[in-house]
Amino acid sequence: MLPPLKPLPMKERVSLVFLRYGELDVIDGAFVLVDGNGVRKQIPIGAIACVMLEPGTRVSHAAAATAARVGTLLVWIGEGGVRLYASGQPGGARSDRLLYQAKLALDETARLKVVRRMYALRFGEEPPQRRSVEQLRGIEGVRVRKTYQALARQYGVDWDGRRYDPHDWDTSNTVNKCLSAATSCLYGISEAAVLAAGYAPAVGFIHTGKPLSFVYDVADIVKFDTVIPIAFRIAKREPANPEREVRLACRDAFRESKILGRLIPLIEDILAAGELPVPPPPEDTVPIAIPNPESIGDAGHRA
Repeated sequence: MLPPLKPLPMKERVSLVFLRYGELDVIDGAFVLVDGNGVRKQIPIGAIACVMLEPGTRVSHAAAATAARVGTLLVWIGEGGVRLYASGQPGGARSDRLLYQAKLALDETARLKVVRRMYALRFGEEPPQRRSVEQLRGIEGVRVRKTYQALARQYGVDWDGRRYDPHDWDTSNTVNKCLSAATSCLYGISEAAVLAAGYAPAVGFIHTGKPLSFVYDVADIVKFDTVIPIAFRIAKREPANPEREVRLACRDAFRESKILGRLIPLIEDILAAGELPVPPPPEDTVPIAIPNPESIGDAGHRA
């Protein structure tokens, strides 16, 4: 008999792994990527937060089920991570957290408090008083454009605005390709954090009406401290394959900064700003799929 699955807590996992040109499957109890020659590459799926699937990958039913069981998010992306097509939700949303999130989003006063907290965290200062969500969104847009311009000057990159056509990617310049690849990486890991915390990616506060509205809200708070400088630094060098370099640099930065350990408390922080009570979970709440066994040792001992 195989031992029971023991995935790591989300904050202790590797943030991103990119896979391409192979089939994901579960063979002999192991989660593997099998290439065209039949060579297997074992993937420690329970130790990864998000698997980014590039073109040329196929996923078996067993692989998708195992990823969902251990809470690992599968995200289908374009070549080099420059587009984000779809994702497989690993069952993260909980009814009590989802109702709490929806209540905050539907209450105009609470929503404005959450948006103001997001603004303060993103820019390091309190937003102007007596402004609506729409007005704060406009102020944010102006500041974001100025931030892009300042970073372009800092890194010596020619900048004519954030412009790209997702249907004709090759028309984008190098800096816009780098920025898109970097934000795609951040969106993947942010969605994994949102789901791990038990919330719904679609119920946003600044962004609305999109499948990943809340993911964009969370990612925007940290992107200028994390992935955007990486994109400009790499764009300055004009590499032959900028998307790949950005992807690898983001992966390393996420690992070094332990970004998952930062994102999940960040989500709780911004929602708490709404000042609505968190509803207690109902008695018939479904427990987590793989509970940690009770340990006979003291704190810090392995079970």
